[in-house]
Amino acid sequence: MDVSGAAALGSASAWIAFSRSRPEARLRLFCLPHAGGGAVLYRAWPDAMPEVEVCPVQFPGRGTRLRERPLESMRPLVQELARALRPRLDRPFAVFGHSMGALVGFEWARELRRQGAPLPCHLFVAGRRAPQLGDPEPRVHDAPESALVDHVRRLGATPREVLEDPDLMRLLLPALRADFAVCETYVYDDEPPLACPISALAGREDGHAPPADVEAWRAQTAGPFRMETFPGGHFFAQDRALREAVGRELRACGTTRRIGQRGGVH
Repeated sequence: MDVSGAAALGSASAWIAFSRSRPEARLRLFCLPHAGGGAVLYRAWPDAMPEVEVCPVQFPGRGTRLRERPLESMRPLVQELARALRPRLDRPFAVFGHSMGALVGFEWARELRRQGAPLPCHLFVAGRRAPQLGDPEPRVHDAPESALVDHVRRLGATPREVLEDPDLMRLLLPALRADFAVCETYVYDDEPPLACPISALAGREDGHAPPADVEAWRAQTAGPFRMETFPGGHFFAQDRALREAVGRELRACGTTRRIGQRGGVH
């Protein structure tokens, strides 16, 4: 069945995968994937932070939502996130995003602010240049299939056996094109900095988002800012050290009341 319109109708449960309900948790952490990635990237995160309810976000067009039409521009994507996940903002929450996910998380927070909705107590942005710097990467979302696959191969996150499987790539390419379109058609609008703290995280050998460009996220918060680098390239965010660092930062937020004061949640 074609469910191309299901993205507009998706409930909170459709947008969250592999979540472990933790009613006693004082904090939720929404995790947003890189381009072409899915919620499965964060399947191991709950074990690294048992005191947090980790909520891996599943975008349309991949994983459990493979048959849905992926969203191809930023504004509809963050508007759908804000609508579908509003019921999950009933306790303090933080947002982690890697690469495209960092940009989506940032714009989601700004969309929540525009709507007068609860705001994150902390925003983690990993492997992404600050949005005001623009994106020097080549435009590939409308490139021929061979050029798109070559670009994905150079990024280094997709196993060779996947890239060389025509049937599998036929399933994955629509979401990849859509994700690259979200990033490549994104236009940064100047708005006041967010009130929540931002932690910017970078791989020391990341040629796509070098630490100096990631550090420029400092301009996007009126609250505390923290910069940390890790060994590795663009996909350092899949390492255990990154999960542990995020867990430490969340524990440092303190009690629910303190979190709410810092992030303006309630």
